[in-house]
Amino acid sequence: MLLENKNAIVYGAGAIGRAVALGFAGEGATVHLASRTAEPLEAVADEIRAAGGAVETAQLDALDETAVAEHADAVAARAGRIDVSINLISVGDIQGTPLAQMSVADFEQPIHTAVRTTFLTARAAARHMIEQRSGVILTFGGVGDPMQDYFIGGFQVSLAAVDMLRKQLAAELGPHGIRVVGLKTGGIAETIPEDFPGRDTLVESLVQPTMLGRTATFRDVADVAAFAASDRAASITGSELNITCGAIVD
Repeated sequence: MLLENKNAIVYGAGAIGRAVALGFAGEGATVHLASRTAEPLEAVADEIRAAGGAVETAQLDALDETAVAEHADAVAARAGRIDVSINLISVGDIQGTPLAQMSVADFEQPIHTAVRTTFLTARAAARHMIEQRSGVILTFGGVGDPMQDYFIGGFQVSLAAVDMLRKQLAAELGPHGIRVVGLKTGGIAETIPEDFPGRDTLVESLVQPTMLGRTATFRDVADVAAFAASDRAASITGSELNITCGAIVD
């Protein structure tokens, strides 16, 4: 298994967080799952346990500097080390409103949330990884092309900011043996609820530019994340893995 005997912190028990947590556990990692909301947190943990995986849970707000640091300290003290950290919390983006009609608060929301939580969670893990001189920090989202037919507010801006943070973290942490790798999907059709207004049009806008005629799936993200976190990807850092099915060509 790719992550046997590894300790992985996964922040966020929503759709993508669930997929990655299940994927990590399936590859042998002990998953330390953290989420602000108890119900989905425990539901994902139950799935992992039912599949024979190892999981511990913590209810915390990833925007809370003290809570994030204390949780990472507790994981490191209890498990002995932190091998992987990935932040997959929802960022509260407002979509469907043109920028010219959007409030400053709605525009800023995903940028503030994505950058702050990525920084806080990465910093908390990095402080332990520096001591052990190893570890992997995964980030989610990267620079893509603006969507002409749908209005995504500050969401793409937030992903671009996280992408730059990834590069800076990789440069500073590399000498300590820590890898920082980004995952870029270009949008996942499965994240759009079946009853979402205009869902078919939105899904088509995600699928149309791909070379494979589909978007990435939750399973795709989980598989790539597990590989990126594993020793098989030991030479990869400062880069992002493109899981866009050819929608974005680097």
